[in-house]
Amino acid sequence: MSHALSVQNLTCRYNGQAILENLSLVVEDNEIVCLLGASGCGKTTLLKAIAGLLPLEQGSMAINDRTIVDSQRWVPPENRNIGMIFQDYALFPHLTVAENVAFGLRHWDKTKAKTKVAEMLSLVRLDGLGQRYPHQLSGGQQQRVAIARALACEPDLILLDEPFSNIDTQVRHGLIREIRRIFKAQGVTAIFVTHSREEAFAFADRLAVMHNGVIEQFGTAAELYYQPCSRFVADFLGAGSYLPATVHQHELQTPLGPIDLSRAVTFGEGKHVEWLVRPQNLKLIEDEEGEGVILEQQFMGDSCRYTVDYKGHHLIVNTPMILQAGQRVSVELDLYQSVMLAAAS
Repeated sequence: MSHALSVQNLTCRYNGQAILENLSLVVEDNEIVCLLGASGCGKTTLLKAIAGLLPLEQGSMAINDRTIVDSQRWVPPENRNIGMIFQDYALFPHLTVAENVAFGLRHWDKTKAKTKVAEMLSLVRLDGLGQRYPHQLSGGQQQRVAIARALACEPDLILLDEPFSNIDTQVRHGLIREIRRIFKAQGVTAIFVTHSREEAFAFADRLAVMHNGVIEQFGTAAELYYQPCSRFVADFLGAGSYLPATVHQHELQTPLGPIDLSRAVTFGEGKHVEWLVRPQNLKLIEDEEGEGVILEQQFMGDSCRYTVDYKGHHLIVNTPMILQAGQRVSVELDLYQSVMLAAAS
């Protein structure tokens, strides 16, 4: 089966220390994949390895079934047909917007290149700005110039390194939607690096959560958020409450009551586990006789996040309700998504 990108058993070392360890990744055509993780996890190293900017100790890579790295060959970066968009956009300040977009088209027929530049500027909604210089544009406009320049060369793959980190918060979400629209309209396959789960959720089709040079889990945002394979993945993707529980006769006995396990029994009878409940799976009800007590409140704009003491357990709950520390509440469970069961440590 053909894949846009196939990475197999990749290992990269620096000063004798493994930065990437036996890593494999498959990206499909017209798919946007995010390499997500904290600083030092290896995500930028993987991006550079795909681009051909770092030496590899072992492993193989292929783009559209064309091998670019294995034990016998190494295709240089300029021959991989990969577009790169850097964190600082790397636009040429002495060139106009149109000249920046046309930079990779120097060997094209001039009429064809001019038509391509106009097409790209229209695609990224910068019509009429071709004669301006980068310093005359906003950060979001500069980012779109970088996108247009990368797309103009019709690459097989586009790599983006922290592409939204220099964009003001007020325009970031709109720009993410806009660039995703452009990539999908053009059938682009892309891999981007970020440490922001919000950016990853909004931009990517699938996420590869990285930790210590390996991919901990790869899948859609919903799969990783509601079915994490490890506590590391669960915690990296968002807050949650871990409660002790026991499997008993196809039910999970929990501090919040029994939970039906008939659809997926992953642990044996009598097994003690940790049960992950996401903040939106819990509901608070003002109740002077309730068994929960508000410990902390964090205002988040469209909701409040509360830490609740419930029978000696701390619960994290998101709700639009305005409650006060010390107030008593009842807690109800709303399991509209599956939760993780993990062996208790």
